[in-house]
Amino acid sequence: MEIRLLSLPAPDRRPPAVNEDLVLTGPDFVVVLDGATAPPGVDSGCRHTVAWLVSHLATQLAPPLLSHSSAPLTDLLADAISAVRAAHADTCDITNPDSPSSTVSMLRIQPGHVEHLVLADSPLVVRSPTGAITVHSDDRIDLLPEYSLAAVRRLRNQPGGFWVASTDPKAAYEAVTGTTDRADVEVVAVMTDGASRYVERYGHPWEDLVDVLTTDGLRELVDRVWAYDEAQPAGVRGKRYDDASVVLCRP
Repeated sequence: MEIRLLSLPAPDRRPPAVNEDLVLTGPDFVVVLDGATAPPGVDSGCRHTVAWLVSHLATQLAPPLLSHSSAPLTDLLADAISAVRAAHADTCDITNPDSPSSTVSMLRIQPGHVEHLVLADSPLVVRSPTGAITVHSDDRIDLLPEYSLAAVRRLRNQPGGFWVASTDPKAAYEAVTGTTDRADVEVVAVMTDGASRYVERYGHPWEDLVDVLTTDGLRELVDRVWAYDEAQPAGVRGKRYDDASVVLCRP
C-alpha cells in the first residue's frame, strides 16, 4: 500500500503548538484520530489532556492492527476505549460527559476488500478506477437540534445524539462501517474535519478535494483550507482554524 500523509497543528496555536490530531499507519491500515478540545471553562473531570487520550487510543489500536488481527474494527476500537478508560478510571471522573474524546477513522486493507470505520466527523473518501466518489462519513453531530454546551454534553454518546471515542466502549458499535471490493478502490483519502471543511464548510465537491490531493498534493489542500479560514467572517459556528490531517493511500 502506497501512503502519503500530512498532519499539522492549527496555525493560530501558540508555540509550542500541540497537534491534537494523530495519524497511525501500517502496511495495511490507516487510523486517523481527531481529539476534541473542550470549550474554555468546561470541567472535563479528567486530569489528562486530549492529546493524552488520542495517543493512548493509538497505542492500544496499533498492536492488533500490526499483528493482522482478524477481529472486526468495531471490536478493536471497543477494546482500545476500554483499555484507555481503565488507564485513568482511578484518577479521573470517567462518568463526566465532557471527558476528553476523539473522532476515529480506520481503514484496513484485506486481500479482496477494503474495510472502513468512521466515528464522528473525520470522513473517509474512496475514488474508484472509473472516477466515482464514495464518501463514508458520520454526520450526526451536524444533525443536533441545538449546539449549546448543555445540549451537546447531553447528547454526546447518547441514542439520538452523536458518538465519539471517550470512556464508553459502546460508542465503537455506533460507528459507520462497511467494506468495498478492492477492485473498486483506486485511492482513499482519510482526513480530519480540519481538512474536510474544504468541502463541508467551503462548498467544493468531493471530486475536487481528491483531485487536489492527487494532483497538487496534501499541503496544497491544507493551505487552501487555511486561506478560506482566514477569510471567513466572524460568528461562524466552530473554530476559525483547526488541526488538519490527511492520509492519501493507494491499496
